[in-house]
Amino acid sequence: MAAAPIPAPTLPKKKLIRRATPDRSQLIRHSVQGAFILLNAWLGLQFFLWVRYFERGGSGFYVDRPAGVEGWLPIAGLMNFKYFLATGHIPVIHPAALLLFAAFVLMSLFLKKAFCSWLCPVGAFSEFLWHLGRRLFTRNLRLPIWLDMPLRSLKYLLLAFFVFIIGSMSAQELSSFLQSPYGLLADVKMLNFFRDISLTAGVVLVFLVVLSLVVQNFWCRYLCPYGALMGLVSFLSPVKIRRDAEACIDCAKCARACPAGLAVDHLVQIRSVECTGCMECIAACPAQDALAFALSPLKQTTPAARWRHRALPSGAVAALVLAIFLGFSLAGHLTGHWQTNLPRQVYLELIPITNSLAHPGM
Repeated sequence: MAAAPIPAPTLPKKKLIRRATPDRSQLIRHSVQGAFILLNAWLGLQFFLWVRYFERGGSGFYVDRPAGVEGWLPIAGLMNFKYFLATGHIPVIHPAALLLFAAFVLMSLFLKKAFCSWLCPVGAFSEFLWHLGRRLFTRNLRLPIWLDMPLRSLKYLLLAFFVFIIGSMSAQELSSFLQSPYGLLADVKMLNFFRDISLTAGVVLVFLVVLSLVVQNFWCRYLCPYGALMGLVSFLSPVKIRRDAEACIDCAKCARACPAGLAVDHLVQIRSVECTGCMECIAACPAQDALAFALSPLKQTTPAARWRHRALPSGAVAALVLAIFLGFSLAGHLTGHWQTNLPRQVYLELIPITNSLAHPGM
């Protein structure tokens, strides 16, 4: 008599334990993004009025130059950082660029690429575009890996170019560049780039906007050298998206929600330099304690218990991001390393001829 076949063992189904409270990470993150956009709009208006005062020869309504606009000068920030490392002194030209650069790098060291997903206005606009594109076309395009990987390398090549050029300059050369008329008015030239935008630049910007509607975060993912730097620094961050395999129900909602296209549902922790700490994967996860933005877990407790003690809720992430940003800004004000203090006569002479100022190396 033949023996009865032994049935294959069946794995117990995972029980879904839903969250006790709804996730508010995206509401908090978008609120921080919105506040920072409003801040930048206010700084931009102030800066425009300040420039117009000198373009009119010093007549009309005067407002003080907002030093915070130097946050839009990442190259100046990198140059000043190299100068600071070489001399130990904070430069007198565009010191706020250095402090804001340091603040944004520190955010990436502690909180992954939090600057990109929580503060950067370009990142917020890029996010708005792909959400709009999803509404218009029902989905976003994900490029095949054979095309995605080479394109992703472009931002690192751009970063390497800038690091090589600035790294090869001596402290004296950096100081001479920043104190040249071109360096003094780098912020004004940036403003004039958008005020008097050329046809070629306009076409390129429109092309990037269209691509950003179709491909998630096209500029940030493929072309932003600043984001590339933040990503490399974020690799050292002790805080990462971490997944508890026991609590995970394998629904893959986290991977579908990830703007960077990371396989969150297959990893225990996200080490990738592409992770921005946006917490969208956590917001999409329906299971209690399956995902967390957390420090390295404790070994002597259960996964759920150790995450409850070491996970960073979205409110804490927002508080840390703002604390770093405001802390460096306040330190600059209190130590006198915030404003670029130049005689008004210098601006009266140079700002009206900004467009004719050539790069010192040309």
